[in-house]
Amino acid sequence: MHLIQLFIPAAPRAAVDFADIIATIQREMTERHGGVTAYLNSPAKGLWSNDEGTEEDTVIVIEVMVNSLDRAWWRQYRRKLEELLRQDELLVRALPVETL
Repeated sequence: MHLIQLFIPAAPRAAVDFADIIATIQREMTERHGGVTAYLNSPAKGLWSNDEGTEEDTVIVIEVMVNSLDRAWWRQYRRKLEELLRQDELLVRALPVETL
């Protein structure tokens, strides 16, 4: 089993209806994987260093549990979200999960 985490920028570059995009992601994940958890009320703050100094971003984290990891599908889905949100790169990661 794997936990998939999608890090969605709380302030996307694209002029889109952000609430609609989040609702669409939640619906797609529920239909395909049977459920979804979205942390919407407290966006996470991220900091990272680059050649120009330190940058800050706020993200919404969406989590999905899957029994098997279809890497090709998740790469394609990440690219779809990057295009929709006009992001150079979105972080989508998979973590192995052991249920207790």
